[in-house]
Amino acid sequence: MTKKILFQCDFDGTITEDDASFYILDAYAQGDWRSILQQYKEGKIPVGEFNTRAFAMVKESESTLLSKLEENVRVRPGFRELIDHCAYRGIRFVIVSNGLEFYIEAVLRSLGIEGIEVHAAKSTFTPEGVMVQYLAPDGTVLQDGFKEAYIKLYLSQGHKVLYAGNGTSDAFASRHAHTVFATGDLLDYYRRNGLTCEPFDDLTEVVNLLSNPRPRRA
Repeated sequence: MTKKILFQCDFDGTITEDDASFYILDAYAQGDWRSILQQYKEGKIPVGEFNTRAFAMVKESESTLLSKLEENVRVRPGFRELIDHCAYRGIRFVIVSNGLEFYIEAVLRSLGIEGIEVHAAKSTFTPEGVMVQYLAPDGTVLQDGFKEAYIKLYLSQGHKVLYAGNGTSDAFASRHAHTVFATGDLLDYYRRNGLTCEPFDDLTEVVNLLSNPRPRRA
């Protein structure tokens, strides 16, 4: 029996060329959010704590934040082609991101793309700042391992999982996948550790690799 195929895709820096949340934080965070980012990069705090603390510094409304993204966010070439290819091939396409759900869905709407399954941080806008929360597939709150929780769910459901990502936060989750498409820091991680992946610069290359997969080495 042929396995169902699922494509798990990161958002910030993978579908977009840069991290959309950084535009928001640079523009509106009332505090030194980059020192918190550095703690996360050094492995001192989990991603959930980083986003919780950083976005608590943002007091602006959702509409204000989205207007900032409209000015700055650039989608990586080939995204629509990737969506169309997955639909044509019967591949379930899912965005699983450490970013915030509200702006991911807004970017998709701006592109006229509907019906994409998105799992990302939930956010609540308050006068004290944006409250951010990651929920596992079973609804429990997570501070770390969000992407891993979802890929493990998909594997347990019998899917063959393809994975695309760009960051160190994709490293452990992607290692569960059958095929990994990597760029940026994730590509560096795979090369540094002698792991197999498919490098890409834009998503058109991913479509081409899906259409004409390279033969596996014996």
